[in-house]
Amino acid sequence: MFPYDSTLLTAAQSVPAAVSDVLLVMQTIEATCVDGDGLKWFNWLYLQVTEAVEARIVAGGFSDPSWLAELDVQFARLYFAALASSLSGQPTPGCWQALFGSRNQAQTARIQFAMAGINAHINHDLAEALVATCAATGTTPDHGGVLYTDYTALNTTLDSLIESAKQTLHVRLLGDALPPAAQLENTLAAWSVSAARESAWRNAEILWHLRAQPDLSSAFLDSLDGLTTVAGKALLVPVP
Repeated sequence: MFPYDSTLLTAAQSVPAAVSDVLLVMQTIEATCVDGDGLKWFNWLYLQVTEAVEARIVAGGFSDPSWLAELDVQFARLYFAALASSLSGQPTPGCWQALFGSRNQAQTARIQFAMAGINAHINHDLAEALVATCAATGTTPDHGGVLYTDYTALNTTLDSLIESAKQTLHVRLLGDALPPAAQLENTLAAWSVSAARESAWRNAEILWHLRAQPDLSSAFLDSLDGLTTVAGKALLVPVP
C-alpha cells in the first residue's frame, strides 16, 4: 500500500524483550510513516502511552513494576505481530485488518485511525497479553488483587492521553479540517478505555481457565475478534 512497507515489515518482525525494545520499534514506525498513512496516528498515540508507562515504571509507580513491564512487552508484541502478518499477506485478525486495509483513506480522520487501533489492541489483544504475562511471571489474573490494582492505575493516564489525542488528531488524514458538526463526535464519545480494559481483564480470566482447552480458547478469541471488528469498522467510517 505504501512504498516503505518493507521497512515497516522488518521493524514489525522484531520480538521485543524489554520496554526499551518496544519503544525502538514504535519509533522506527513513527519515523517511517508519512502523515497520509493512518497507521502513523495509531502508532503515534501508542508510543505516547508506552512512554508514559515506562516513565511510571522507572518512577516506581506500581506495586509490581516488573509485571507491568512484562505486560507492556507482551501487549506490544501482538500489535507488531498483527502488522507483520498483514504486511506479509498472512491471515490477520479482522479487527486489525480493518485499520491496516484503510491506511490511505483520505476522508477518514486521524483520530479514527488512532481509536480503531486502540479498539483492536484493547478489545482483542489485551486479554491474550494478560494471560501471556501471567504465564511468563508465574502469576494469575485475579480480579481485585495487587496486579489488578496496578493494571487499573493506568486508566487515568490512558484517558488523559486519549482525550488529548481527540483534540490534536481532529483533522482528516492529510491534515485538512473536518466539518463543524459530524457523527464522529458521538462515535468517539461512546468509547470508554476504562470499560474496555475492565472487559479485557474479565476476558483474560476466562482465557486463563481455558488454557487446557485450546479449541475453546481459539473460538473465544475468534468471537472477540468478530465483535471488535464490527466496532473497528464503525470507528473507521469516513467523515462526509
